[in-house]
Amino acid sequence: QVTVIESGGGLVQAGGSLTLSCEVSGFTFSTYSMGWFRQAPRKEREFVAAIGRTEGSATYAYSVKGRFTISRDNAKNTVYLQMNSLKPGDTAVYYCAADNLPTGSWYEAEYDYWGAGIQVTVSS
Repeated sequence: QVTVIESGGGLVQAGGSLTLSCEVSGFTFSTYSMGWFRQAPRKEREFVAAIGRTEGSATYAYSVKGRFTISRDNAKNTVYLQMNSLKPGDTAVYYCAADNLPTGSWYEAEYDYWGAGIQVTVSS
């Protein structure tokens, strides 16, 4: 049984930081690239960041580049999203997803497994 579970969300003031974690089970984590997406109220879900099977292959949406960092720990079957300098516009439900390809993708249709999402709220 595949599980994808996000944690670490919550309420933070603008300018603050949060780290999201996503722990997976039920598949070979090290052979999957991982992505983070988000969906704000009344908006489409959008790509945030992705990382390939190994560190050093990260890609970011332009809106978060330089503020967010994606990383992974294959020994813990976990991917992280470190979010700094948060803005009210970052408020959204954040989703973790797994893609059975070597490099991370911007396209959600390529992802095989998804978490249920976790709320991040940034107050002004």
